[in-house]
Amino acid sequence: MTTVEPLGAVRERVLSSLRQEIIAGRLLPGDRLVERELAERFGVSRVPVREAIRALVTEGFVLFETPRRTVVRHLTPTDVAELFELREALEVYATGLAAQRATRADLAELEELLDRAADATRADDAEAITDINTRFHDRILAMAGNSLLISVMEPVDGRLRWLTRQNEEWPQLLAEHRELYAAIASGDRELARAHALAHVQANYRSTVRHLFGDSDTGPAAHSTANSGSGSGSGSEGEA
Repeated sequence: MTTVEPLGAVRERVLSSLRQEIIAGRLLPGDRLVERELAERFGVSRVPVREAIRALVTEGFVLFETPRRTVVRHLTPTDVAELFELREALEVYATGLAAQRATRADLAELEELLDRAADATRADDAEAITDINTRFHDRILAMAGNSLLISVMEPVDGRLRWLTRQNEEWPQLLAEHRELYAAIASGDRELARAHALAHVQANYRSTVRHLFGDSDTGPAAHSTANSGSGSGSGSEGEA
């Protein structure tokens, strides 16, 4: 007897796959998402594909250039600055809490992730590095023990992971994560916050250099008052 996959599960499967393809760079900024082609590729109807595309628009990965043309968005300097401003505000606070509340089991898990990140860095495996580094930061957020912080970060987590993928200075990133781990393990809240702030600002500069060829002093230095986010609006149809 054939089991029919629920529509919601199909939509989540398509959404997860497309999101990961964007994060990993298999779908590049400017690439078009066509409902018909994606439905054929995933072996599904166009309805879950359309819903997945709408979700990607909401998450900030794609935009409607026209009502019938949907593309992977190009990140602007404003997009990057705003995401890092949010990351700076929330991650620095969360890291301070993690230093206060970390258990031996928590620290052991971070150490294991660092060991895996070191292996991936030696292998120059960008996708594995991105995944492990995301898990590292997710674990610190969980260690903070604040469910509201997690819920606030969740809607932008994918875009932050996308940005992390843009930073290819892997050995430096690993060194910063080791320093961050040591600060958390010390139990010193202010030391952990200081290292978290330095890490976010260094990551911001590296990301900006990679994407735009220049750098800034940090996300807080970027003025967004006169810039748009670059997001589009549109309706369903041939996406």
